[in-house]
Amino acid sequence: MRVPVAILVSWVTAVLWSGPALAQTQDASAPGDTSHVAPAPPATPMHDMSNGEMTRMMEMNDAAARGKLLVDQLEWRDGDGTSGPAWDAQAWYGTDYNKLWFKTEGVRLDGATEDARAELLWDRIFSRWWSAQAGVRRDFGNGPSRGWLALGAEGLAPYFFEIEATAYVGDAGRTAARFRAEYELLFTQRLILQPELEVNAYGKDDPERQIGAGVSDLQLGLRLRYEIRRELAPYLGVAWLRRLGQTADLVRASGQDPSVLQVVAGVRFWL
Repeated sequence: MRVPVAILVSWVTAVLWSGPALAQTQDASAPGDTSHVAPAPPATPMHDMSNGEMTRMMEMNDAAARGKLLVDQLEWRDGDGTSGPAWDAQAWYGTDYNKLWFKTEGVRLDGATEDARAELLWDRIFSRWWSAQAGVRRDFGNGPSRGWLALGAEGLAPYFFEIEATAYVGDAGRTAARFRAEYELLFTQRLILQPELEVNAYGKDDPERQIGAGVSDLQLGLRLRYEIRRELAPYLGVAWLRRLGQTADLVRASGQDPSVLQVVAGVRFWL
């Protein structure tokens, strides 16, 4: 008896298709296989999360208080017949919007504090890259100490220049202003060149501290550091101090050079 070709083709096709389906059914029931188990329900979409849940998940609580200590310069300076240590450090504690900020810098030459200052400031962010600062400043070192009220701004200018600009009012009608700019030029991820500029000006003469009215001094620094870790970086560089105007006259009258160029070696670290 002859089997029609159409029926034979249909039977072979059915056998070929039923084999994989049967194998899948047997594998699905095998021990340890979970492919037949319904998938877990999806995680809660972020737009359905509360602010508290999102904060905990992403660790982005801008109301949490935290702190930092940065010693930007801890160095030894030598040149033009003088030598001694110098420092520039700051520490803050607070939230992303409000911080208590402490700053200090100074130079000791030949065993005596030449010029130093300390500031305690309240810092409040008023834009994405800028914050306002207000507080007090104390000068000490050469001559009598001076106290000031401080009001200024600090932030990141275009092209990533770090800027500080502060005005001061002291006793006996004294006024002062300070401008500072820094920049970081990365040769590699670890080798960084840091130029800096600082300008100070005073509203009236202060002969006891060898300060004259007007722009009193210009300070330039250039430091090349290598970051062993992000938190620790030794460096080498140069620092130049140029006293100007009436301040230069007072310094000359005391027998000193109004221009000092020094080689520096130190370490930068933060906690």
